[in-house]
Amino acid sequence: MPTQGTAGSPKGKRNWEALGQRWWSHVQGLANDEMEGRETGSPGYRRAAEYVINQFQSAGLDAGGDDGFLQHVDFNVSQLDEPKSSVSLVRDGRVTPLELRGDTQIIATSATVRDLEADLVFVGYGLDIPELHYSDLAGLDLKGKIAVYFRGGPSDLPGPVKAHYQSPRERYIALGKAGAAGGIQILNPKVPDLPWPRVATGLLMSRMELVDAGPDEPRPLPINLGFNPERLDRLFAGSGHTVSEVLERLGGPGPLPRFPLGARLRIHADVRRSTARSANVVGVLRGSDPALRKEYVIATAHLDHLGIGEPINGDSIYSGAMDNASGVATLIEIARELNESGTRPKRSLVFLAVTGEEKGLLGSEYFANHPTVSGKIVAEFNMDMFLPLFPLKYLEVQGIAESSLGPEVRDVAAETGVETQPDHEPERVLFIRSDQYSFVKQGVPALSLSVGYRKGSPEEKVSAGFFRDRYHAPADDLDQPVDRVAAAQFTDLLGRLMVKVANDAKRPAWNSDSFFRRFAR
Repeated sequence: MPTQGTAGSPKGKRNWEALGQRWWSHVQGLANDEMEGRETGSPGYRRAAEYVINQFQSAGLDAGGDDGFLQHVDFNVSQLDEPKSSVSLVRDGRVTPLELRGDTQIIATSATVRDLEADLVFVGYGLDIPELHYSDLAGLDLKGKIAVYFRGGPSDLPGPVKAHYQSPRERYIALGKAGAAGGIQILNPKVPDLPWPRVATGLLMSRMELVDAGPDEPRPLPINLGFNPERLDRLFAGSGHTVSEVLERLGGPGPLPRFPLGARLRIHADVRRSTARSANVVGVLRGSDPALRKEYVIATAHLDHLGIGEPINGDSIYSGAMDNASGVATLIEIARELNESGTRPKRSLVFLAVTGEEKGLLGSEYFANHPTVSGKIVAEFNMDMFLPLFPLKYLEVQGIAESSLGPEVRDVAAETGVETQPDHEPERVLFIRSDQYSFVKQGVPALSLSVGYRKGSPEEKVSAGFFRDRYHAPADDLDQPVDRVAAAQFTDLLGRLMVKVANDAKRPAWNSDSFFRRFAR
């Protein structure tokens, strides 16, 4: 870790095993069964927040919240009562019940209506991108109907643009303007992601929305569902089109065909509603330069996970060791090492463990809109499952081509013999799916970082195995194999990067050709 703006010692000269064990001790502290999966607003989450507060205090950080180290966040909670809910297809007068979890799943929100029956229309990717004069919705009569769409977009559209317009907010705006009564999202089967059974289980868990969402936030649609991509024949039968016809063109250039599905969907949704309160944990290392200390470089990692849910192999605690006790452990260790080395960069550093990420980036959204620090946030670095499962030879950096932070991270990585890489799987639109995006929308240049790998390598297989077997499952626990040396080296690299940016005379800026420059303030 750097001291007073120096680059620090080369990667080979530190006791990485000891540093990795200390990092791992925090993962153990946050992902043990006593924390009960750290569900947003739960007693287990509160215990985890207390752990982080104690560690931030030990690392010499100042309290940066509205209430000591805490920034309280209030939520509206929606929980589907699955046994009392149902979904059916109505085609040619015949009613065919669909299996919840097997075929489809209702996504409960504050706007979910109790009963709805509406025509189904396939709208391709369901994208509406005014600046590119591209619309999957133009010319369609969607008023009072349910739009069915695949996640993703044409290969000939820029990745950042596709990512932004697939965010829930933009979906609600576009489909709402078109008059749609609901939406059904189908995960792209060509893009590796969670298997459907775990997607369906996740959608069944309680859903949350910010009580103070702001006047510009669109309301969710009256009905939202996910659909099993392996059972699409049930939707497409009788439409005059086949699933294979659409899948052949999925992810290629140009739009997908759009057509009525020749059926209606009948939905009964029984939703229990309540409220909850949780908190972000905010620690601050004050900058040393009086002229710059009210400018902030922020590092984030989400503290929440999925809590207690559907048992898998007899285990019902979704511990979230990699997702994302690992990132919070790195926040703690960066702060600790800066404190031990006496490093005080010119700008202030904020260490932010956010709540509600698994509920839709809600804790970071709230902080980005209601920061507890007075001044200007100039850069943000996020960790969400940085996956130290093998040696740190490559650093995958989402957003590396978008701002002046790209050269900064390349320089720091090169100092430690690490090669940077762009996003391996841009079609998963991960840059809009974690907490950095809450800051991007506020105009803050941001990066999300993780341990990378070469395509076709054994490390790629290890990473794919994690997503297949452990991601959003109880198996993401303390018994899995982890490369603690890689975790310590990643922590060191990110600490160097934060100090470098905090000491730079120039503020980070979006590149002139970046899509996200539109948010600059």
